[in-house]
Amino acid sequence: MNRMIGRELKTARKEMATRGVKKTGLLFIISAPSGAGKSTLCGAVRERFADLVYSISYTTRPPRGGEQNGVDYHFIAKDEFEKGIASGRWAEWAEVHDHYYGTSAEFLDWELSVGRDILLDIDIQGTRQILQRYPDGVTIFILPPSLEVLKSRLHFRDTDSPEVIAVRLKNAREEIAQKDFYRHIITNDRLAVAVAELITLIEKYRS
Repeated sequence: MNRMIGRELKTARKEMATRGVKKTGLLFIISAPSGAGKSTLCGAVRERFADLVYSISYTTRPPRGGEQNGVDYHFIAKDEFEKGIASGRWAEWAEVHDHYYGTSAEFLDWELSVGRDILLDIDIQGTRQILQRYPDGVTIFILPPSLEVLKSRLHFRDTDSPEVIAVRLKNAREEIAQKDFYRHIITNDRLAVAVAELITLIEKYRS
């Protein structure tokens, strides 16, 4: 499959060069602390823009209840992921809690080369790696109204222990401190307003 995509990518580039086509797709990169509402916002964007390609990450961790391969993540073996690190397969990657997570460079190259816009949902570490390869990426940071509101949201979800919530809040402080690294910042205070702001922003770039 990867060899096939590679051949198609080369063919598409050759055809676009022959026709003088210069338009490439846009890469929208969205990051946020846990509990800031990033998944909900990304879901709203995907509903609004049916042609927007969503990049599905690869991981070596086992699927959790209800997760589907190729829908939530691409689940692969650890040795395969490590071979990908050595061969430059990943546009960005990280090791979190003894499991690898990464984004396929080949997938991004292919979709952008044929003019498709991509939505990428990754953390700050991943964003910094991605921008080394795709410096024109449109970076958007989703900011909670305050740490107190974020803490309330994490408790309300009732999916994590107090210890895990404490770690998430510590990470959130560190992530929020880096928000100015992003080109755009959207505060998710009222969800409907944040959704409208994000959709309007993406529409402006796409037009």
